[in-house]
Amino acid sequence: QVQLVESGGGLVQAGGSLRLSCAASGRSFVSYAMDWFRQAPGKEREFVAGISRSGGTTYYADSVKGRFTISRDNAKSTVYLQMNSLQPDDAAVYYCAAVNAVLVHTNPRLMDYWGKGTLVTVSS
Repeated sequence: QVQLVESGGGLVQAGGSLRLSCAASGRSFVSYAMDWFRQAPGKEREFVAGISRSGGTTYYADSVKGRFTISRDNAKSTVYLQMNSLQPDDAAVYYCAAVNAVLVHTNPRLMDYWGKGTLVTVSS
């Protein structure tokens, strides 16, 4: 079992920044590629960013490329999502997810573990 706990969400003005964190506990963190997904009201959960086990490979949704950065600290069993130039369309509940794989997976159905999410609100 892997437990994931997100933090760092909140209210920010358009153009602002937030840094989300996801702390993992349980089985070996380095065995898992890590993803961030988000879900806005009335919409499906969508892939945002992913990072491989080693941290050497990252992948982003087109909608966040150039604005968001995913990173991980395997010594701290934590994955981060730095979000810059936030827009109202970025408002959602952001979820951390883990998949027992070397490389990034973007399909939410393939994730092995999920956190409970952290709410990001962006005011215009």
